[in-house]
Order: sequence, then C-alpha cells, then structure tokens
Amino acid sequence: MIRLAVFASGQGTNCENLIRYFAQSNLAQVTLVLSNHTNAPVLERASRLHVEALSLDRQQFSDAATLLPILRYHRIDFIVLAGFLLMIPDFLIKAYDHRMVNIHPALLPKHGGKGMYGRHVHEAVKAAGDTTTGFTVHWVSPVCDGGEIIEQRSVGILPSDTVDDIASKEHELEMEYFPAIVEDILRRTYPSAKT
Repeated sequence: MIRLAVFASGQGTNCENLIRYFAQSNLAQVTLVLSNHTNAPVLERASRLHVEALSLDRQQFSDAATLLPILRYHRIDFIVLAGFLLMIPDFLIKAYDHRMVNIHPALLPKHGGKGMYGRHVHEAVKAAGDTTTGFTVHWVSPVCDGGEIIEQRSVGILPSDTVDDIASKEHELEMEYFPAIVEDILRRTYPSAKT
C-alpha cells in the first residue's frame, strides 16, 4: 500500500476528494495531512475522515530535522501538494524526487509562478482574455510552478464569464479528474505495487 501525504494550506476540497477517492483503494491511501496554518479548514476535513492532520509553521516546514522525521514516522511514500502555498525546500525535493506532485489551477506555463495562486490565477486568466482554463499537475521542482508537466485538463470559458465563473469551472475539473490523475501517476511510479 502506497502511503500518501497531502500538503494543503486552505479549504482542503482537493484533499478531501483525494482521501475519499483512495479510502477504498488497494493501491494507496492518504495517511497524513500537513498544513502551514493552524486553523486551516483542511485539518478539520482530514480529522473528520480519520486521517491524521498536523500543522507546522513556516520554520518547521523548512527544517529538515523537523519535517523529514515526521514523514519517516508516517512511512510516507509520495507527497501531493493540493493548494499548498509555501515553497518546498530543496531537501524535501531531493528526498522525494519524482515522488511529489503539485496541482496548479491554470494551464502552465501560463499564469504560474510567485503570487499566482487561488483567485489571483483566475483574475489573470480573465484579464488575459483566455478562451480556456484548467489545471496542471506537475512534478515539484525548485522553481515555483516550474516542474515538468505531467497532465493537464482544460475547459472552455466565455468572454461573459466572471472571475467566479472561471474559478468554478476550473474547480469542477479538479474535483472530477485530479484523484484519477494521481492514481495513474502512482501506478507509473510504483509499477510493482499490488492493486
């Protein structure tokens, strides 16, 4: 069984979706949720679904002597960033090379990088006059939103769509496709895993 950790900073809808998706899986399970905010709703969502949820501050997340033992203790094989707003430290990228993915709410390389998260992304899509939006799943690298793209899903948007409309369409895509994309990545990363 592949043991997953989900890192999230906010509401945690993707995290909850992943927990529920893998709850009946023979391939993987979400066994740990980490957040950088003590009052993030994601922590309550995870706890309600009987997944251990911890909060660490920015300093703890950037300290190998703090973070790595937590991941080792929970025997974490693979990390999914789902709305996690801190840059990932180099030591973690090395420790989980090609075993850590991020979801970004735009079609990278457009609308990525520093400051491009949440509503800011959807505002940028609207301001650019884009006719499509979507999300990108990519390997985590030292460059913000710069890791190798694994998969993307897109949806058309209309000139009349508001920022909220764009956000809603993009979020629906995430809810529909993200867990299955993670599952596919896990099958390719761990080809001998029992299913």
